[in-house]
Amino acid sequence: MARNTRQPCSNNPRPPILEAVTRALLVASTMSLKEIMAPLLTVENVKKTYQGGASGVAALRGVSLEAEAGDFIALMGPSGCGKSTLLHIIGGMDRPTSGGVTLNGRRLDSLNEQELARVRRRSIGFVFQFFKLLPTLSVLENVGLPILLDGASDRDAASRAEELLIRVGLSDRARHFPAELSGGEMQRAAIARAVIARPSLLLADEPTGNLDSGAGAEVMKLLVELNLEHNVTIVLATHSEDAARSARCVIRMRDGLIENKTHSPTNADRILQTL
Repeated sequence: MARNTRQPCSNNPRPPILEAVTRALLVASTMSLKEIMAPLLTVENVKKTYQGGASGVAALRGVSLEAEAGDFIALMGPSGCGKSTLLHIIGGMDRPTSGGVTLNGRRLDSLNEQELARVRRRSIGFVFQFFKLLPTLSVLENVGLPILLDGASDRDAASRAEELLIRVGLSDRARHFPAELSGGEMQRAAIARAVIARPSLLLADEPTGNLDSGAGAEVMKLLVELNLEHNVTIVLATHSEDAARSARCVIRMRDGLIENKTHSPTNADRILQTL
């Protein structure tokens, strides 16, 4: 009588979703509990002094904060309080005099310039008050540029840029140049450019400061939607109380220090309902 032999398990492949779960568990098993529970962003006692005069100018005098994945934080305060300097240091565009910034488990102030540039391209999106779109490139080319510079093909960059322009309501402006857009349209294009690399952190420096109230409200609604849809952490520097109301946490700064923090976890939902 022939024996009833079994086929080896390796010939019965696991479903793709099970493979993905298994890989995730294997990765997690190599991480410490501290790494798994660590915040996405940690700013630890950051100080920044610019040279000038006898003792220099202290822009930041010991700032600490944390942000989890999906947080939406607004930095507020009078001009010169240090909020833009803090944003630049978090984004790796400037280095602290002392203290440190950790993003996704990597200490940014310990990276060399090449490593820091790679982190900025892949993990951090930037939105500026004056848009910083390149005038000689079309809207489509501006949006696709970050991933093109990071090695994506022309085809992939254009495809992803087109998807995002549809998302931000600018599909009909893809072949236009920045000078042909309104202020609100330029800022929406800049936001699309900022998220094309699927960053974990989005930094916005006065994104409504150069817009009228209607366009500013549309930009903030878009930021709230992206925050909720993609779980991207947003840190916003603003003078605008209206813009700050989109955030779940408002940090007020003065003289290079954090003065107070307030939490309003329902802010984002309320903004979406009222706009």
